[in-house]
Amino acid sequence: MPLYECVFIARNDITQQQVEAIADQVAATLAEGGGEVRKREYWGLRGLAYRIKKNRKGHYMLLGLDTPPAALNEAERQLGLNEDVLRMLTVRVEAIDEAPSAVMSKRGGGEERDREKSFRGPRPAGRFGSGRSGGRGDDREEFRARGRDEMDMSMGIEE
Repeated sequence: MPLYECVFIARNDITQQQVEAIADQVAATLAEGGGEVRKREYWGLRGLAYRIKKNRKGHYMLLGLDTPPAALNEAERQLGLNEDVLRMLTVRVEAIDEAPSAVMSKRGGGEERDREKSFRGPRPAGRFGSGRSGGRGDDREEFRARGRDEMDMSMGIEE
């Protein structure tokens, strides 16, 4: 039988158990048609690149399917009718990788990667800072060198 990977995005206001129930519904539909779900990964609640049906986040789920095309068409039809599913994409693949997907391996990088991320190194030398200070105006060198009275005089403020 052909192999497929199906990713669907569910609304953010449903629970993880309801997302699992949608995946169970897909598995039951495929089982009726002679197929099966070989792999199931819940990727979690993630931000969307743009708003979809007024949602900014969604629950992502990956399913690795081994099913005939007719059963897949029925499962896709039912996913499209489900109001909780925002988007879905099914792709035919040569083999279903049993290892965790790239999304899951990226999430669980471990402590070493977190330490590497937190250290950004020393500030670069030079006239200009990194731009991260966020201060405006008074942080410039020329304002620090002058006194308050000189600044008032240069701006035309009289006492």
